[in-house]
Amino acid sequence: MAIPSFSWPVRVYYEDTDAGGVVYHANYLKFFERARTEFLRAKGVTQEPLLAQDIAFVVNHMSIDFIQPARLDDALEVVTEVTHMRRVAIEFCQTLVNSAGQCLCRANVQVACINPKKTKPVAIPTTIIAELNRES
Repeated sequence: MAIPSFSWPVRVYYEDTDAGGVVYHANYLKFFERARTEFLRAKGVTQEPLLAQDIAFVVNHMSIDFIQPARLDDALEVVTEVTHMRRVAIEFCQTLVNSAGQCLCRANVQVACINPKKTKPVAIPTTIIAELNRES
């Protein structure tokens, strides 16, 4: 069963841009991070209970393509899709699209499940896998 994609709205504010009104490259990472967090929240997976169980998700690999610039006041969407799940990692494809549906930026992100106290990989809890696979 495929996990449905998730969309999260983003508005580009002045603080997100450089002197030319174009989104500063590092801020795309923030947009993608927030969308992944909201995707998990929509699936019932929140950070505090995980941390209380010594479980955390960390980005351990990312490739990113900057295709077209996002600009001040743009209303955008981050589309997040799970492309692969393994025992200790989830792979996402995330795209930032404008209101015309054009892809401005694309990232492939691998997130590993770890014990934050030991900084060692751990298996993704079966409850999280079940939530991710649950149809919303």
